[in-house]
Amino acid sequence: MRPSPLLITPEGYPYIAYSAGLFLLLASGAWLFSSAILAVPAIIVLGLCLFTISFFRNPRRTAPADPTLVVAPADGTVVYVGPAQQELLGECCKISIFMSVFNVHINWVPFSGNVIDRFYRQGRFLDARDPRSSSENEQLGLVLETDGGERLVAVQIAGLVARRIICYAEPGDRLERGTRYGLIRFGSRVDLYLPSRVSPLVKTGETTVAGETPLASLA
Repeated sequence: MRPSPLLITPEGYPYIAYSAGLFLLLASGAWLFSSAILAVPAIIVLGLCLFTISFFRNPRRTAPADPTLVVAPADGTVVYVGPAQQELLGECCKISIFMSVFNVHINWVPFSGNVIDRFYRQGRFLDARDPRSSSENEQLGLVLETDGGERLVAVQIAGLVARRIICYAEPGDRLERGTRYGLIRFGSRVDLYLPSRVSPLVKTGETTVAGETPLASLA
């Protein structure tokens, strides 16, 4: 893991540097040659640079005091809550969160535990709101085992625009609830699979705040 106290996550530095450099180049040309032709793209690139800075923002989050609560692994909108079948868990409860390009795209650990498995699957890049994206899109999953012996699966899923999944955690790592464990660039989805016995605390259409919003209780 590489949790960061910085306001901008380091993965965004190359994108911000490129867009800022391009803006300075165009703005300098517009000023030197008094060129409206260069001024317009300079303004567009400035907007792109500000969007990039916003996209890679790295806010601080505070997990609920109750240690039995499973927290949201992503900022976004709940697009599915209900029963599911997961190959590693069998029958379980699934909660899916869609992240638009305007959401924070850092992912937070939903519950403290040990990483016992990590899997990656190549796939398509369907719109992450499409239910088929859970099974057909490119994805990377972690299997967590809690101190009580229960297992959870968190799956980062690429979307229509997102083409890069980053996960810092490896099998054998100890993850603490509410800490950062990865991110997905430019619009995506996270599916969380929980024991079937749990009762979800969120509904479809609700907004989640990663690392803070309770999704369920393992009590």
